Amino acid sequence: MSNIVNLNGGNSRFFKALILLFLIAGFGVHAKAQQMLAATKQAAPEILPGKGPAEFDFFYAGEAKHRKMYIVRNSKITWSYIDTLGKGEISDAVLMKNGNVLFAHQFGVTLIDKNKNVLWNYDAPKNHETHTAQPIGNDHVVFIQNGDTAKLFVMNVKTNKIEKQFNLQTRGNGIHGQFRHARLTPDGTILVAHMDLGKVREYDVDGKQLLSIDVPGVWSVEPLKNNNILVSGHEGHRTSYVRELNRKGDVVWEYMMSDMPDYSFPEPQIATRLANGNTIVNNWFNQWDSKLDPKNLQVQAIEITPDKKVIWALRSWADPMNLGPSTTIQLLNDANAITEKVHFGDIK
Repeated sequence: MSNIVNLNGGNSRFFKALILLFLIAGFGVHAKAQQMLAATKQAAPEILPGKGPAEFDFFYAGEAKHRKMYIVRNSKITWSYIDTLGKGEISDAVLMKNGNVLFAHQFGVTLIDKNKNVLWNYDAPKNHETHTAQPIGNDHVVFIQNGDTAKLFVMNVKTNKIEKQFNLQTRGNGIHGQFRHARLTPDGTILVAHMDLGKVREYDVDGKQLLSIDVPGVWSVEPLKNNNILVSGHEGHRTSYVRELNRKGDVVWEYMMSDMPDYSFPEPQIATRLANGNTIVNNWFNQWDSKLDPKNLQVQAIEITPDKKVIWALRSWADPMNLGPSTTIQLLNDANAITEKVHFGDIK
């Protein structure tokens, strides 16, 4: 029996092939199978490119058993939010210019100030989930609520009133996998990653569909300044990707994360395009199905150049800077960083 699981012996090819057969046949949970396959190789080079946490000042959050967020400056944690008593996972978070933080945490959306005082909170109804939110100025929030009837809401956080809402189409076979990410565009529309439908769709403020592109397994979606769309996700059970698409759905740039020769990168989450043209991609670690191997730690994020070179990688799993699983990184000094200076139709 020990020979069968000896990944360093002659049966490693058989083991990898067996996992791939299970992936293709659709057995098991995708994330767990991806990480089983990733475990058959070294997770990352011993020496990483770049300067680790010292490379950038950034805001960081990720889907984990506990809800944690950090601000890192000069390679030190200068602010943290740690909730070990509540429930849910942080799937989306935005640091605003005034120091407030808006975050979606599966069972609600919360706005806090820099002192962690709650300024506004929305609790999702029973059997509903919220995984993405974005501020519109200082007074409004747009977010999506997964459910039997999934909806997009725009709420005024000063009055706690719904100012806009419309229904979103879903596959109808479970709420958890419906949506993870949506982002407003410079034109005042919103791009929505329909994860369960495998589509990116664009809507105006009244819910009129303006665009629909097939993107299998899409997790995140970001509008680009050239009017293209940056997406990340899983192409069925085969592989994971980051792609830049034009409005016709054509792939104009692609990086297949599962084919990375030196890294295990099974679960890309939010991909963002920097002002210098490079792309940062977050790599999630599933705390529910896996345990960290301190001798083989995967990276939490990478920076990729347009010619597909990895020039920076973050691996920070130990105190005094144990950042935990990674979903989003917002660089504090990048001109392309997300901001509340957006509009949704005439809502600003």
